[in-house]
Amino acid sequence: MIYTVTLNPSLDYIVEMNDITLGALNRTKNEAILPGGKGINVSQVLKTFETPNQALGFVGGFTGDYIETLLHTLDIETNFIRVNEQTRINVKVKAEQETEINAKGPRITTENYMALQDIIRELTHEDTLILAGSIPSSLSTTTYEELASICQETGTRFVVDAEGDLLKNVLPHKPFLIKPNHHELGDLFGVTINNCEEVIPYGKELINMGAENVIVSLAGEGAVFMNQEQVYVSTVPKGVVKGSVGAGDSMVAGFMAMYEKTHSFEEAFRYSVAAGSATAFSTGLCTREKIESLLPEVRIVKF
Repeated sequence: MIYTVTLNPSLDYIVEMNDITLGALNRTKNEAILPGGKGINVSQVLKTFETPNQALGFVGGFTGDYIETLLHTLDIETNFIRVNEQTRINVKVKAEQETEINAKGPRITTENYMALQDIIRELTHEDTLILAGSIPSSLSTTTYEELASICQETGTRFVVDAEGDLLKNVLPHKPFLIKPNHHELGDLFGVTINNCEEVIPYGKELINMGAENVIVSLAGEGAVFMNQEQVYVSTVPKGVVKGSVGAGDSMVAGFMAMYEKTHSFEEAFRYSVAAGSATAFSTGLCTREKIESLLPEVRIVKF
């Protein structure tokens, strides 16, 4: 079973507008209310691939109730820890420029966190845990390291989609997969990365630091997959980008869903790129039909 962890989930209010003027009345063209948070996004795209999974994390109040209801409607299992404050509401404005207003989120107590640890300790070598997104200010910055350490003890395969020190500090625990974008990779090493070829030496360094598999996305410039044995470089499909929210999460989900089914890194990478592009070209998260339609445009070269 695949388990996703979203430490600070949200109820996302998504509004589409022609343009937005500050200090004036603005009207929407379209709007939607969706469960949000990187791990929750991964869970939804895994379900698109018909991959069973369970969403873990913290929820509270009527907004938390609504997130659980929405996920259950999508036939996604949940095992959230209840907290005493409301789950946050984030606003995503899609106009000429994409604008996000993200709330802080509820306080997570020590008891809440220990309850999550107890759930993760029950996982085994047959399970995969996906840690995605930021850590709430009420939790320690070492939270991912602590959860990764539990996975090492139990033999649970784990994936990390985070940035900066959150990502760097889990590498000694040997994550199965990490997925920085080229900006995040450049920030880790203090360099600017402009193309797929420039990714390769720094991706290899991440592997030397402990990562088993690395995907680096470069938006319209392509993507790179690497491990100790192989390096693949992929083109990305052409299309109209409607938003970046969830594209990276879709890449993680597409990769893990297809790797579970095929155990082929190349095929998993192909679906990863198609899933990320499908979400970028959609108002919400990708559909399986959109992913399949883009697959022929994903060309992979082995380096």
